[in-house]
Parts: sequence; structure tokens; C-alpha cells
Amino acid sequence: QVQLVESGGGLVQTGGSLRLSCAASGSIFSINHMNWYRQAPGEQRELVALITSGGNTNYADSVKGRFTISRDNTKNTVYLQMNNLKPEDTAVYFCKLRSFAPSGPYDYWGQGTQVTVSS
Repeated sequence: QVQLVESGGGLVQTGGSLRLSCAASGSIFSINHMNWYRQAPGEQRELVALITSGGNTNYADSVKGRFTISRDNTKNTVYLQMNNLKPEDTAVYFCKLRSFAPSGPYDYWGQGTQVTVSS
């Protein structure tokens, strides 16, 4: 079993920055993707950024150039540095780990952390 705990959310003004962290613990298979999703009220959950165990990254168009995803494999932690925040970035941000164990892919989710950007 894998547990994910996010931290770093909060209230920030437009143009400000926040850094989210997601620490994974438990039986973590070495080949995995770590992802940040977000969900605004009344909206579907959307993928924000992804990083593979090899360090390859991918971003939603809406955050390219503003957000940076990184990971520390020694700490089993993924980060999301969010700069130049906009009100439309307001959402609950969730961390997801997709494990590619030999038994097949499996997703683990964190509980989410609220990010609020005031105008």
C-alpha cells in the first residue's frame, strides 16, 4: 500500500507563488509516474503536470512557463512550484502516483490541498 500526503497549499495574491509537496510512503515500485491534478468547484479534475521516474515532464498548456514539477527520488517526494499564479489556478490540488509494477498499473491519490488565488 502507498500513502500520499500533500502540503503547501494556501491563499496567495495574483502574481504570487506557492510550492506544493507530496510525500509518498509505503511499498513504492521504482517505475512510476507522479502527477499533480487539480479540481475547481463544479469542474472536472484535470491533469496539471506529470513527471516520470526518469525525470521526463509534461504540463497542461494553461500552466506551461509558470509551473515546474520536480521530484526527489531519495525522499519519494514530488514538488510543484507555482509562479505567477492567477485566480483561475484556484482549486484543490491532488497528487497521484501511478505505479507500473509487474502486476499492472495502479493509481494512488492524496487527499488534496487547497490553493486559493485572490484577485
